[in-house]
Amino acid sequence: YIKRWVYAVNNIIIFRSTHDNGRAVLALFGSTNAVDFVIQNKAGGMVWVGIQGNPGHPHLEGGGFALNKGQTKTVKAPGNWQGRIWPRTWCDPKTKHCLTGDCGNKLQCNGAGGVPPATLAEITLKGAHGLDNYDISLVDGFNIPMAMWPVGGKSDGTKYSCKRASCDNNLNFSCPSNLRMNSKHGVIACKSACLAYNTDAYCCKGIYNDSKKCKASQYANYFKSHCPMAYSYAYNDDKALMTCTGVQKYMITFM
Repeated sequence: YIKRWVYAVNNIIIFRSTHDNGRAVLALFGSTNAVDFVIQNKAGGMVWVGIQGNPGHPHLEGGGFALNKGQTKTVKAPGNWQGRIWPRTWCDPKTKHCLTGDCGNKLQCNGAGGVPPATLAEITLKGAHGLDNYDISLVDGFNIPMAMWPVGGKSDGTKYSCKRASCDNNLNFSCPSNLRMNSKHGVIACKSACLAYNTDAYCCKGIYNDSKKCKASQYANYFKSHCPMAYSYAYNDDKALMTCTGVQKYMITFM
């Protein structure tokens, strides 16, 4: 069980978590090292944003908020934040249930993850060697197109340094029939092979939890062919993981 407090001292925001064993963990950030996530909704309708911090990291904005079509919101994160951001679609304001990416019938997910399939951004700020790591992942499937890229930052000149991570194509239009998530609105999401079949080979688990043994399936190749700058399966790091350094602002766009 963890209790959290948020308070300000000299315009510096301090997150304090006190654990049952009495130890305290402090993560503080001010304007000098906070990072802005500028989240844009360019999709065809309202999107509910889901945000989940990794263990030990805050769930920004309480874990979620609504973005009307065309709306933009800037979210501030600690300079060492880690977590994921995803779109929730076909959300009912009354029941607070979303047909894709739902986190338990609530606007603010408060630590709950999204129910797949859903496109998502995975983010680690100031990770190993001080590098930011970020990607757009289809490992949990796809619901709407999404992109993430840094504004500024220092590139090392390689292919995946400070570049735009994205899945720009709407996979719902061409999703294989056995991966489709259907509703009265039509095809609203495309499942990953892992989600659809839950086998060790597709999910890279069990004896396949190894980069040498877990290879891209025909379904992962379908995702990759349509969205080459996104993760298509668990061990797709070398062709999807972006790194950058010195970034103060990231753009995240739903399309």
